[in-house]
Amino acid sequence: MIKVQILILSLISLSLLIISCSTVPITGRSQLNMISDSEMLAMSYQQYDQFLKENPTSKDQPAVEMVQRVGVKIQHAVEKYMVDNFLSAHLQGYKWEFNLVEDSLVNAWAMPGGKVVIYTGILPITQDETGLAVVMGHEIAHAIAEHGNERMSQQLLQQAGAVGLMVAMKDEPVQTQALWLGVYGVGTQLAIMLPYSRTHESEADRMGLIFMAMAGYDPNAAPEFWERMAAGKDGEPPEFLSTHPSSETRINDLKSWIPEAMKYYKK
Repeated sequence: MIKVQILILSLISLSLLIISCSTVPITGRSQLNMISDSEMLAMSYQQYDQFLKENPTSKDQPAVEMVQRVGVKIQHAVEKYMVDNFLSAHLQGYKWEFNLVEDSLVNAWAMPGGKVVIYTGILPITQDETGLAVVMGHEIAHAIAEHGNERMSQQLLQQAGAVGLMVAMKDEPVQTQALWLGVYGVGTQLAIMLPYSRTHESEADRMGLIFMAMAGYDPNAAPEFWERMAAGKDGEPPEFLSTHPSSETRINDLKSWIPEAMKYYKK
């Protein structure tokens, strides 16, 4: 009897894994996303609104307008890419929003549904509108690629197993919320560099280049931004000990992808 139950659970788990596979736009990589879009969006909007209630937005009107301007341009670029590649359903339920938060942390993140936050602490490194487009393109790419869903699916699968996944989502809201905040780097110093794996970071870099290029921003600014980011750090672990690319690898990869991005670039 126990063997039969184990077999049934294994089959259910396998079927969930098969059903939950999806493909990342642009790169074509297969990924595991076991949380429905509706649940991801609902959590995103709730957490985003809560964050804005607890964190003051910037009163620097020119900077706020710049964040809004860059965000809308990249939003339109993403929407165009999705239309051109018959992927518009991917954006169903999106409610784009771009906010500049008054905080000295070097930080930026994007949640499902187009919910983006830029911290004022990163603006000295972005320096100008094009530098900001590098950051926003990268963070929005994480959301479009559904890296958060993939990361949460992996973590919940490890903790609860495929069968217990939905139970954990519903019956353990505190733990689920903590996992969510950790995945998206909300309130984490240098969260732009921490939440995702090397694969996710590289994927967001490549996709972000294309999105910023389509929005009218020169992709050549991306390596320069990451050089400034690297110069601001006191040191970093060897790449094989890190969950994200070393600065040297990231910059070299960006330079190798620029010719592809330039095909989309419209001044």
